[in-house]
Amino acid sequence: MISFLRSFWPRQNSHSIMDPLIAVVGATGTGKSKLAVDLASRFNGEIINGDAMQMYRGLPIITNQIPLEERNGIPHHLLSCVDLEEEAWRISKFKSEALRIIDEIRARGKIPVLVGGTHYYTQSVLFKDQIVGEGEGSEDEDGAPEASTEATSTSSKWPILDSSPELMMEKLKEVDPVMAQRWHPKDGRKIRRSLEIYFQTGRRASDIYAEQQAMKQEAVSNDEGLLRFKDTMIFWVHAEKEVLNNRLNARVDDMLEQGLMSEAQTMSSYLQQKKAEGIDVDMTRGVWVSIGFKELAPYFSALQEAKLSDEELQTLKMTCIESIRTATRQYGRSQIKWIRNKLWKAMSDAGMTKRLYLLDSSDVSHWNEWVAKPSENIVYSMLNYEPTPDPKSYSELARTILSAKEDQAGQKPISTTECFTCEICQKTLAGEDQWKAHLTSYSHKRGMKSAARKAERDAYFQKRELESQKTSTSAEAGVEG
Repeated sequence: MISFLRSFWPRQNSHSIMDPLIAVVGATGTGKSKLAVDLASRFNGEIINGDAMQMYRGLPIITNQIPLEERNGIPHHLLSCVDLEEEAWRISKFKSEALRIIDEIRARGKIPVLVGGTHYYTQSVLFKDQIVGEGEGSEDEDGAPEASTEATSTSSKWPILDSSPELMMEKLKEVDPVMAQRWHPKDGRKIRRSLEIYFQTGRRASDIYAEQQAMKQEAVSNDEGLLRFKDTMIFWVHAEKEVLNNRLNARVDDMLEQGLMSEAQTMSSYLQQKKAEGIDVDMTRGVWVSIGFKELAPYFSALQEAKLSDEELQTLKMTCIESIRTATRQYGRSQIKWIRNKLWKAMSDAGMTKRLYLLDSSDVSHWNEWVAKPSENIVYSMLNYEPTPDPKSYSELARTILSAKEDQAGQKPISTTECFTCEICQKTLAGEDQWKAHLTSYSHKRGMKSAARKAERDAYFQKRELESQKTSTSAEAGVEG
């Protein structure tokens, strides 16, 4: 096996032995899983799942797991390995398990292929920068430091975490004024997270962020690089917006035909059983927030209550199904946003945007020409220590999107996020961009004019009041004289 693998890089005598990692990212419905199988088949690889929902066993349809017959005999790790009652893994646990499996795959003389749509999972493996110390945690889905997992609920230990955003903000101003300045006063989720970090770690989140930034700068200055494995190639499988939306709508229909309702019924029955046993299941975490179940929950509740007519039930069912379509499209957009912003920035910070290849999967009839062959050629070049092509050269879609990102990166960097309060308009804006936009907005200019007119009126009446007081004083003096 090792000799088979090494045959892909014949010039290794003049280089250190390569430890390649292939990563496949993209929105749901773009063909990530198919490309991962293609590449693993071609380059003697094994696949590591990086999708949080696909880790749950017994729900292959709702979680969109690649069917067994489409895996081409390729081993898939961290797929269908978590029970229903378990919470989704925290990033630190996923990262440690994924890195362990990567080592095992390489020990077998094979190439690890990391694929998944939970991009804060995959990114934790791709990059070695840490916010809190090694072993303490990593980043959560919002990019905030992840403290160590504790059995006791944080809100029960620190009740203020369940308070209003205003009260939490007052506490945050006290313990970490730098972070308090970053967040909008009404953004309770981010304010809560900053407080939680302080309570759990005993350190201010602002100090931890500064430490991470220093670590990044040191790694760059020492030419160590921020990618965990220098021989990494990342493929972003992407499709035009309208094409992807239509594809996702059709996917929901396919899921329904394959048995989506049956899986959702199984989950609903499980909850009823737990409720009968007096066990409360946290519906805000784990597989219970998966798209396909939570949207159908009202329908199964109505079935259980048996208060609606058949016609009303059917209407409710169709409404729930349409909600699945909407949620699926929204999720796809959020995945793309993550790649465009957070993954791209991480690659840019590492100086490795040349290792991020956008492959156009808009037309599946051109899959081999636009996706499979280009990715195969790129990996082959990497393994043979040959120069890899310009990522913008593979399609018009790649050229348009990647050029725009490069142009954006070449602009003056935006300062650290900070909140600004306009006393005239009584608005708080998050970030310098929003603040500048507000200052030039029609509403602000109108507010400025209104404030100026009010100031003129106040000055006029104040002047009249002073003149009136002088007149009264003069009159009183005349009487006394």
